Amino acid sequence: MSDFDRNATTRFGGIVARAGAAEIDQGLRTYMLGVYNHMVLGLAITGLVALGVNMLAIAAPADAVARMGSIGLTSFGVALYGSPLRYVVMLAPLAFVFFFSFRINQMSASSARTMFMAFSAAMGLSLSSILLFYTKTSVSLAFFETAAAFGALSLYGYTTKRSLSAIGSFLIMGLFGVVIASVVNIFVGSTAMQYGISILSILIFSGLTAWDTQTIKEMYDPRDGVDVATKKSVNGALMLYLDFINIFQSLLYLTGSRNN
Repeated sequence: MSDFDRNATTRFGGIVARAGAAEIDQGLRTYMLGVYNHMVLGLAITGLVALGVNMLAIAAPADAVARMGSIGLTSFGVALYGSPLRYVVMLAPLAFVFFFSFRINQMSASSARTMFMAFSAAMGLSLSSILLFYTKTSVSLAFFETAAAFGALSLYGYTTKRSLSAIGSFLIMGLFGVVIASVVNIFVGSTAMQYGISILSILIFSGLTAWDTQTIKEMYDPRDGVDVATKKSVNGALMLYLDFINIFQSLLYLTGSRNN
């Protein structure tokens, strides 16, 4: 009887520990699934808005009121791509990101989700111009190549036991360098420099995809309430969404076939 009593706590304690670990694992899987679901929904909104805006902006040759290269534009297209409005469209996603970053702690979960969807739509409006310059085939190919690479990198970030924090700090410094170089190249207009920036962007955001995934995973806390967990999920989706979009844009620039 004494032997049974001595081992009872250990046995039942092991069962409780395993049960607790199982609950955490299930909670973590649910949390990460929420992150990816939000991200995929954001990408879908971006794609649909970009396609819809492009359809409204492009006109048949006989109906075009202006041309951008070989592409005929409607009045809407001229206003969107040929007027100062294009700068508002270009900078709107950046404004959303800054606002989201500073205000997410004060938002409700539903507001955070709505803000992310609005940001995704604004990004779709901004990215609609790529269909003017690149063929739909090359855009589709770049998207699927990005999706394959992103999936592998994110899986690595989720499963690796190695801490990526040191690599992440290095990548952030590289990101600042890319941003500065991109601003400089707006005035320089160097094609060679843009190629170099695109290559570096792919490398940096590929690394950030793995690092961000690990960071998002570490943000999970089983003690979080539904509101906090949802906001973390949306914030994580935004991080991965930005990684995906930047890889996609850079890859498209390097490999995309341009419209004649």
